[in-house]
Amino acid sequence: MVSWILKKILGSKNQRELRRLAPIVRRINEFDEQFKGLSDDDLRAKTAAWKEEISKIPELQDQWKKLDEILPEAFAVVKNAARRLKERQHSFTVCDQPMVWDMVHFDVQLLGGVVLHRGRIAEMATGEGKTLVATLPLYLNALTGRGAHLVTVNDYLARRDAEWMGLLYDFLGLTVGCIQHDQEPDVRREQYAMDITYGTNSEFGFDYLRDNGMATTREQQVQRGYHYAIVDEVDSILIDEARTPLIISGPATISTHQYDKWKPLIEQLVRKQNMLCNRLASEAIEKFDQDDVETGGRLMFKVKLGQPRNKQLLRLMEDPDKRRAINKAELSFYQDTRKEELFQLKEELFFTIDEKSNEADLSEQGRIFLNPDDPNAFVLPDLINEFTEIDLDETLSPEEKDKKKSERQQHCDTQAERIHNISQLLRAYCLFEKDVQYVIEDNKVVIVDEFTGRKMPGRRWSDGLHQAVEAKEGVQIDRETQTLATITIQNYFRLYQKLAGMTGTAETEAAEFHDIYKLDVNMIPTNRPIRRTDNNDRIYKTRREKYNAVIKEIKEAHAKDQPVLVGTVSVEASELLSRMLKREKIPHNVLNAKFHMQEAEIVARAGQPGTVTISTNMAGRGTDIKLGPGVIDLGGLMVVGTERHEARRIDRQLRGRCARQGDPGASRFYVSFEDDLMRNFGAADRMTKIMERFGLEEGQELEHRWLNKSVETAQK
Repeated sequence: MVSWILKKILGSKNQRELRRLAPIVRRINEFDEQFKGLSDDDLRAKTAAWKEEISKIPELQDQWKKLDEILPEAFAVVKNAARRLKERQHSFTVCDQPMVWDMVHFDVQLLGGVVLHRGRIAEMATGEGKTLVATLPLYLNALTGRGAHLVTVNDYLARRDAEWMGLLYDFLGLTVGCIQHDQEPDVRREQYAMDITYGTNSEFGFDYLRDNGMATTREQQVQRGYHYAIVDEVDSILIDEARTPLIISGPATISTHQYDKWKPLIEQLVRKQNMLCNRLASEAIEKFDQDDVETGGRLMFKVKLGQPRNKQLLRLMEDPDKRRAINKAELSFYQDTRKEELFQLKEELFFTIDEKSNEADLSEQGRIFLNPDDPNAFVLPDLINEFTEIDLDETLSPEEKDKKKSERQQHCDTQAERIHNISQLLRAYCLFEKDVQYVIEDNKVVIVDEFTGRKMPGRRWSDGLHQAVEAKEGVQIDRETQTLATITIQNYFRLYQKLAGMTGTAETEAAEFHDIYKLDVNMIPTNRPIRRTDNNDRIYKTRREKYNAVIKEIKEAHAKDQPVLVGTVSVEASELLSRMLKREKIPHNVLNAKFHMQEAEIVARAGQPGTVTISTNMAGRGTDIKLGPGVIDLGGLMVVGTERHEARRIDRQLRGRCARQGDPGASRFYVSFEDDLMRNFGAADRMTKIMERFGLEEGQELEHRWLNKSVETAQK
């Protein structure tokens, strides 16, 4: 209570912080007024004078003090240059598209610039011009001559921002470089030598690995130090990608995999399991019809262990009574006293699947099916005991002992390799779906990033999983690789002496940023009040009903020419919706990992009257949706989310695509009890009670702000 009263009187920590920065913004605007009378050359001369002055200061800490002193003046120079370009209607090309410069920094953008210069994270809403904000601290920190880096999420955005903002830096006398995927080392060295360098996190990271793991002389290295970096979409790069190591690998000297050998047997095994689960589900339905609810629940729990996405299981879960029976059976089997029964239940299947931990585990029955003649095929020999026995056998000469030991070691390695191959193939068949986790392109398996929905060519799953998926899909199985150099994104960015970041959604991860990177988050207010209406989630029993409701909503908006952006969590879902819209004869664009080349074009058109755009999480990043003529009167852009993402932040990004710069807009999420998030992480019993209480019929929906909270508790 006391803290609440103090917060009301003094404001939150963030508000107090922003109040302290307000005088700096006033000084920047005062300098900006003074500079209006200067000629272009006089304005440009300030850059050269500051660079020369700072180059004479030997210590980095003293250089930083000098930057703090000149900050208001330097920011005013950048703002003044932007105004001159706008007044002259300066035209230029960005990524081969003609553009006219039409931006001058708002006061809130100046605030964001100060926050970024101080090595913090600026949280700014979508459409608030983060690209332009970055020009202020990049210009200031580039004056040291040590290089300033801007890190973004893909090559297209790096090139677009370098060419777009490059006009401003060029006007002020600074050089700009851009790192792209297929550049030669000499070109990269030139780009890093520029005052400001744009690029993606993986390109910066891989250049570091090549410089420190593979370059043999200083001349072969391309980077020149880690002075100051701004990470755009900082939550995506420093949290979503943080665990992903960057690995430079080479082909392994010998390849011992047997995926192609075991593939037919695993296919048969999966087929047998599917038939078994379908038979069990039919038996369960009979038991439910005979009012033997307990046996029915037990049989369906068995199906859930063996095939969690079984269609009959999902259909039965729509019925509250049957759902409760299945949940009751599950809870009773997980009691300590019934552990043996649970083990026996699992042994009646060929294998069990755990979606949460992404594991598939063979049972004894499955092992016998794969190796009927060898009961020890899945048992690793106890080498220590065997070696001891060989050593104690006095009838053997030392050479014979060594020979026997190497034979046993060889046998153990072969056994381990076989177990590993079979385990990974099983995971590939049961847990990895085409057009969800990966797509097939040019006879190769290409991973799709679950957070951005983008394809990641060149990236491979480790531990032979990628080869298992290649075997499953019948494409060329590439040779195994061995790691030559590796670093995690987290460790790479800790090399920088000063790190800052910007994003539309950092608040939910503020504690993590502080603990790992020592980065504080400041929320920058919007330039104009947000006019977006966030409607309550609509919750349905089944995916079928949910998608029908989504199509109905799209039809209603399309009928009055309101543009709609539909967000999906996978390529598969986006293609399903596309087929449904075609049936309704509604013209639309699809933006997913398969069509990413036209991304900027599709997203830029998404605000035109009557446009329907279906997109995976890709549209949540980097490209602004400007509203077409007359759309404001129709209520702005309508954002429809077809599923909640595991990370709440991704949902916030999708919502943020509409209502930019004070425009109107609305958003709504559609959820069903069959969604992966609800099945695996939602409180199933609570949901069952809700269904019972409201007596949900086919096609009926639930909608209340308390239910939004229930869904959010399942998210990260």
